[in-house]
Amino acid sequence: MWHYIVMKPINDLLDATDEQILDLLQENARRTFGDIGAQVGLSAPAVKRRVDRLEQSCVIRGYTTLLDQAKLGRPLEAFVELRFAGSTRVDDIEAIAADVPEIQALFTVAGDPDALAWVRVRDVQDLKRVIDRLRSSGKITGTKTMMVLGSSLRQSSQV
Repeated sequence: MWHYIVMKPINDLLDATDEQILDLLQENARRTFGDIGAQVGLSAPAVKRRVDRLEQSCVIRGYTTLLDQAKLGRPLEAFVELRFAGSTRVDDIEAIAADVPEIQALFTVAGDPDALAWVRVRDVQDLKRVIDRLRSSGKITGTKTMMVLGSSLRQSSQV
């Protein structure tokens, strides 16, 4: 299933019709412009113009596909808190994930810890290998790992 990744600004860039279009795209990004138009009272070309404008203004930032990670052999999910030396630059923190494909996302945060890595792996042994790899980088001073027992996502998540 395709989803639009949308950042909704809190300003006057969007009117009520734009909001409806974004809501419909978040429910199902593969909707046709004709289907959207029928629901918001516009022609398909008018919807396309609005979606193009939303893309050009970076309100719609991209497209993604949601995958079943368990079926792809990565059923184990964890979050790893990462702590760095106080002199570490934020760009250096972000770079730690560049060569670790098991890291799905890396969030730099204010406070303790310095970053949170979202990791998908095959099993506990694989998780240990990833954590050891991160620790051996020489930049990380400490980690704390939390394994995910279950999760749920909002149908129309807004970034």
